[in-house]
Amino acid sequence: MALGARKQPLYDQLVGILSDKIDNEYRPGDLIPSERLLAERYGLSRTTVRLALQDLERQGLVIRQHGRGTFVADRSAQTTNLMHSYSFTEQMRALGRSPKTTILEFREMEADKNLAAHMGARIGDRLFKLKRLRAADGMPMMVERTYLPMRRFMTLKRPLVERRPLYEIIEHDYHEKIRVAEEEFFASIARPADAHLLDIADGSPVLDLARTTYDTGNEIIEYTLSVARADQFKYKVFHYRND
Repeated sequence: MALGARKQPLYDQLVGILSDKIDNEYRPGDLIPSERLLAERYGLSRTTVRLALQDLERQGLVIRQHGRGTFVADRSAQTTNLMHSYSFTEQMRALGRSPKTTILEFREMEADKNLAAHMGARIGDRLFKLKRLRAADGMPMMVERTYLPMRRFMTLKRPLVERRPLYEIIEHDYHEKIRVAEEEFFASIARPADAHLLDIADGSPVLDLARTTYDTGNEIIEYTLSVARADQFKYKVFHYRND
């Protein structure tokens, strides 16, 4: 069935057809026909098909995986609520998913001007940098870069953070009482290195998050920058009206 009878752009027409199939025929996880097959089926160029699939990806309707193809996204209520992402491991388990954390980097470093400003530290202060890939049920979900003041965690070693959740270590091994974790987020697009780790296309929509964790003395004990797949997270905010 060739498209083009309507004035609507061809890729918009294809977006509408595929959106309808996603809503009524396909199931989450189903493989969408390849660009070549879609081009042949609807009499379109590969470029037009690619634009349509990119549009569907921006809407969170499909997931494109390098070397595997394009799959229907799971938009069920089981997506992660960032309002409760204080512990990724606990949140995934609460959703009945199997969490996995891969340590990509663990090293000592000095705070630069930017990190010092965000952590209430001085330029040159020693920090631990911890880079982790967070996954659920085998799907990459988030890349986290965490910075910890070394003076608070002098004996911290990589094997420990490979075995146990970070907040459990902070509270139980180092007896740091967490008072509050402030988190802000904004929409962005995936940079090549993060896109590769998250198994998404370069330029795919992501959420950038910055979390600052304070102890009961109002000192910063953790600063984390995260990149999360936009097709796997949603954000919920409650607004209460004061009488």
